[in-house]
Amino acid sequence: MSDIESSVESLDHPVDNAPVRSLVHKGLTVEGYSRAAVQTYWRIPELKLGFDLGGQPWSFMATPTWFVSHTHLDHLAALPVYVARRRMMKMEPPTIYLPADAVEAVEMLLRAVQRLDRGRLPAKLIGVNPGTEIELSRELVVQTFATRHTVPALGFLVWERRKKLKPEYHHLSGDEIRDLRLSGVEVSAEIRLPKVAYLGDTAPAGLDAVPDIYRAEILIMEMTFVAPGERASVIHKFGHTHLDDVIERADRFENEVIIASHFSTRLHPDQIQRIVERRLPESLRGRLKIWL
Repeated sequence: MSDIESSVESLDHPVDNAPVRSLVHKGLTVEGYSRAAVQTYWRIPELKLGFDLGGQPWSFMATPTWFVSHTHLDHLAALPVYVARRRMMKMEPPTIYLPADAVEAVEMLLRAVQRLDRGRLPAKLIGVNPGTEIELSRELVVQTFATRHTVPALGFLVWERRKKLKPEYHHLSGDEIRDLRLSGVEVSAEIRLPKVAYLGDTAPAGLDAVPDIYRAEILIMEMTFVAPGERASVIHKFGHTHLDDVIERADRFENEVIIASHFSTRLHPDQIQRIVERRLPESLRGRLKIWL
């Protein structure tokens, strides 16, 4: 099933400059790190995409496409560093998808850093709104949806597209199917499989935004607060999720792997681990990974 390990950057890389954990599940590798108000960055190398740029491990530089959930600095601050590194290494400018409302300000940010750095920062910034579908390839489509935070914010759902022979043609031979195709008949139908769902900072409304989030093979979500007695109304007002919110929805998670992350710095990692392990419902044990 899944294999998880804690590590820093592999010794194969020339620079070790940011913490990274990794998990491998059904041929997809999730790499990254997230701690509230510190830094958040994730990537799926097999899909050639990443989520959020609060930090930039050296090995992540080769990933060409990024989806930024929102513009708080712990999710965005490393964008100029990432763009500058790719330019320095003579790589193609990256493509960055981000909330449409943020594009102008992020362009200004890059121009300001260009003046300070005295080097070009070429990047393709593409503003997107909730409900957009982004075709990355023939096989991959990314769906955007609204999350609930203190600034405009998005979540992302990565779909794998496949072609499947329509049932009415199952009885035909290979030659007959080929002849139908050559005659212009569409013998296949598209099916979609939700592979990876990513939520940046969000109140539970973002988790509930799209039912298919709960069906994605891998779900990466925030669970900033876990301590008992913390006020849900305040946590939700500031666009975050509590362990209680996850427990309330335990029966809805069909995901094979759930990565819970972005924990508050108010608690020591050992405290977080103990609280979650003590309270986690049996239905989520083994599937929910505490990313610390």
